[in-house]
Amino acid sequence: MSSLRVAAVISTLLLIATAVNAADWPQWRGPNRDGKSTETGLDLDWTDGAPKMLWRVDGVGSGYSSLAIVDNTIYTTGNTKEAQVVVARNASDGAEIWSTPLTDKAPKHGYDGARCTPSVTDQHLYVVTSDGQIVCLKRGDGSKVWAKNFSQEWDGKMMSGWGFSESPLVDGDRVICTPGGKDALIVALDRMTGKQIWASKSFESDKGKDGAGYSSVVISHAGGIKQYVTLTGRGVISVNAEDGSILWTYARVANGTANIPTPVIIDDYVFCSSGYGTGSALLHITKNGSNLNANEEYFLDAGTLQNHHGGMIRDGDYIYCGHGHNEGFPTCVKIDSGEIVWGGKLRGVGKKSAAVTMVGDHLLFRYESGHLASIVATPDSYQLKGHFMPDYQEGKSWSHPVVVGGKLYLREQNVLMCYDLRS
Repeated sequence: MSSLRVAAVISTLLLIATAVNAADWPQWRGPNRDGKSTETGLDLDWTDGAPKMLWRVDGVGSGYSSLAIVDNTIYTTGNTKEAQVVVARNASDGAEIWSTPLTDKAPKHGYDGARCTPSVTDQHLYVVTSDGQIVCLKRGDGSKVWAKNFSQEWDGKMMSGWGFSESPLVDGDRVICTPGGKDALIVALDRMTGKQIWASKSFESDKGKDGAGYSSVVISHAGGIKQYVTLTGRGVISVNAEDGSILWTYARVANGTANIPTPVIIDDYVFCSSGYGTGSALLHITKNGSNLNANEEYFLDAGTLQNHHGGMIRDGDYIYCGHGHNEGFPTCVKIDSGEIVWGGKLRGVGKKSAAVTMVGDHLLFRYESGHLASIVATPDSYQLKGHFMPDYQEGKSWSHPVVVGGKLYLREQNVLMCYDLRS
């Protein structure tokens, strides 16, 4: 496991193939899809009180989508009474720049609202609607360039009825998404035209259900082969980035209700987890001739570690996340052994699941109850550095916090809030 001590090779994980600023947050979970911000010098000690709120606006539509922020512009998706929309807002004051409807009406499913965090390039942005469309729009005015319907194009479907939740991956000249079809579980499209490059087949297992999960695709170079990895209805799958052929699968982490967390890529390893009484696993991806094998290093049962949703953060030899189904118990796990270093059953300052973002050497835990906690990312012990309740909260605060330019941005259904973290 010495590779766990090697710094992540950022150059191989540049997921947006354009000239976006290094300080931007251009997609789901940030520049490298790992939930980590590189910003430094911020005031993340809230023991003496909450950071100052700079502004609050409404009108972005209902939903649980997080934010992409590029060139001082916020992009997100939401439901109005008439449609699901993608919106662009000024990051300085929240003022609307444009809003574009993506559907003929607001989609209906469990927990109505948009889920997708847009993926932003130099000229375009890409979104997946909760009713199953992938859409390319122009950044400047929000006009549509092309759109593809998962059901019509690929007989796509979700594993269960809570709407497509994926944030598409832009990689070079292509965009990768997960329609969930039998013959098109994952597809690669030309990002300029929407033309299909390849489609990967689904796989059989005795775990989970057919269709897409609620996860998003990440890139791995395990075994020296570039591959796309995601958590689907039947479990984790890896497909060859060149042609979409299946490289390996792992079903044990799947459940039959909702497979949600984005897998964590660690050199030749993959850490994966799922809630609903499932658990977590560390997989070692090894090469056997021209084939790759996913070897289970260990499996942690649901009582030891299960990440319902809210994501997992890898920092050095450790993973930090909220543990427990519909819980967000702050937890630190040693990757090579699966040892719970601290946490496990530690009740944080908020209630229920926690969406986690790492900023410098701190973890921001945003609980479903709305509470936001600042926790030092250290294996030494659980160290809480204050917490606060944002100005507005409306039920289920599932949208991941984003920090750009020294400011903390929170989306709460129809409302956007901005807080000053500058020292």
